Amino acid sequence: MIRAAPALALLLALAQPALAESREEAAAAALAALQQSDARLLAIGWRLAAGNAAYCSDARPAVGLLLQDMAGYAEPEEMRKAAGIAGPIAVQAVAPGSPAEAAGLRPNDEIAAIDGMAVAALPAADEEDWRRLARLHDAIESSLAADGRVLVTLLGRGDVTLEGVPACPSRFEIIGGDGAAAEGTRVVIGRKFVGLSYPEDEFAAAIAHEFAHNLLRHRAWLDVHGRRWRNVRVTEREADRMMPWLLANAGYDPGAALRFMRRWGPRHGGGLFRKRTHEGWDERAEMIEMEIARVQEVRNPNGSADWARHFRREIAEE
Repeated sequence: MIRAAPALALLLALAQPALAESREEAAAAALAALQQSDARLLAIGWRLAAGNAAYCSDARPAVGLLLQDMAGYAEPEEMRKAAGIAGPIAVQAVAPGSPAEAAGLRPNDEIAAIDGMAVAALPAADEEDWRRLARLHDAIESSLAADGRVLVTLLGRGDVTLEGVPACPSRFEIIGGDGAAAEGTRVVIGRKFVGLSYPEDEFAAAIAHEFAHNLLRHRAWLDVHGRRWRNVRVTEREADRMMPWLLANAGYDPGAALRFMRRWGPRHGGGLFRKRTHEGWDERAEMIEMEIARVQEVRNPNGSADWARHFRREIAEE
């Protein structure tokens, strides 16, 4: 046993680099997978938000940029190394066709400051804490609201000025879980949400449903009128019917809303355990199909559909 001890110690010593390498590879793979999902969601969200800006009464400048805070991960140091950055804040995703892309920003570009405010000056976030990241996104939106531009300082590249373009307000983010939800100012999609595996236009329809809740201010309306199942049901109907309008203005086929419901509904939107807050998926599909016909009736020659003028609100009737 005494003679075997050095051999065991040698094996353990040799195993440590392999274990470390395995952890680094796992962190890199996890970051890449999350960034891929975030990039897909942001790309679609940007098309929806920018494409519908002409009909949003509260459209505001946006740049199509999503940041990441290493403190938001369960293993901050491992993820920081995977991103190849020295500090805590970097670019997570950039929307295609956005001002951020035009300015050359890329995933994992390290952010040193926003409008001259050093990110290091913000209080350090606790592990898996999202609040510092939210403050940074708030700072970007405040700067854009003030004069339509925001100055981003990249480590090693210097200052980059981003000029905002009009977009309907909402953030689009991947979170844990398997659901999809609208939070008034955010659309959040679980990283295990089944729609992530759907064709792009059908996934876009799912996002458009949640985005519609924000645009139609359903959360605020429910805060005032209560969340009785009848009230929730009417907001869900409006969000379903709004999908083809939002898709049309984002350059998608409005019919993707119907295809999404027919794909998603039989497994997830009906049956014995259907929530009373939603009609059956087949009823929802019928309503969506009728709304698609309405969209096609009023579309402009360029393909846009003015929902601010032509979409029938059920809440007002209620």
